[in-house]
Amino acid sequence: MEIRLANTRGFCAGVDRAIEIVKKVIEMHGAPVYVKHEVVHNKTVVEELKRLGAIFVEDIKEIPEGEVVVYSAHGISKAVEFESEVRKLDVFDATCPLVSKVHAEVNTYAKMGFDCLLIGHKNHPEVEGTMGQFDTSFGGTITLIEDILDAKKLNFKDSSRLAFVTQTTLSVDDTKEIKDFLIDRFPDIKGPKKDDICYATQNRQDAIKQLALESDLVLVIGSENSSNSNRLREIAERSGVEAYLIDTIGDLPSDCLKGKSKIGLTSGASAPEHLVSEVIDKLTSSYGFNLVGNKKRTDEGISFRLPKGLR
Repeated sequence: MEIRLANTRGFCAGVDRAIEIVKKVIEMHGAPVYVKHEVVHNKTVVEELKRLGAIFVEDIKEIPEGEVVVYSAHGISKAVEFESEVRKLDVFDATCPLVSKVHAEVNTYAKMGFDCLLIGHKNHPEVEGTMGQFDTSFGGTITLIEDILDAKKLNFKDSSRLAFVTQTTLSVDDTKEIKDFLIDRFPDIKGPKKDDICYATQNRQDAIKQLALESDLVLVIGSENSSNSNRLREIAERSGVEAYLIDTIGDLPSDCLKGKSKIGLTSGASAPEHLVSEVIDKLTSSYGFNLVGNKKRTDEGISFRLPKGLR
């Protein structure tokens, strides 16, 4: 009865940076510090930051004038930027630099008067922020594409003034299908020189594909509102393996271990490593499983600098 760990798992550089920004701002300014949306999508992290003095809000208008605000790692719209100025807020931006890269692409296409397609999930804060970065005053439009069916409904006569970008936490395989279709249908469409799906999402998806081949049950530690964690569970299921997304060991379905001898364990890019250790401890002490290999995580060699004033 074995536990096999995905060596590429857990916090990515953007999440590390966002959490560190909130902690440093609280340390610098004292509590409370307001945060626009959950800084990262993980229940455990959010609760920890609340205890330190973070107040999470969805609407920037909920923040009193002149207070300190941290933007979440998912990025924000131009409307939020404007409202922050109106309310004279002291802003610290924890937007992941890889999301900021997509914002820059969108802004460029908008100023060129292009029509832009955003491949992503409706209502996800990253998607809302990216769409809200597009300035339609230059004559272009931005359209959300959630799946291949949305792509097939498109009708643009001049593909030389058409471009696409993607949400950073999508399924690599699903997105490739949509991108290939768009390029085939609109031969002159412009796209990013480097894939918008971030390195951490790609690495974790590659790791879980291998893990699923070696397991008869896969557990993904992550929150329900975490896009990248949900994609990991879906990829495992598509590989024909039973898979569950759990926030903590307390969410483990009581009967899911019956008849299982090889458990694959990983965590999403916003899940802290101590949750992985807690699951391992429970599986070994209460259910008789043994960890194969060690707990060491792969160093992905990526880090992002903190904003000026926090270094």
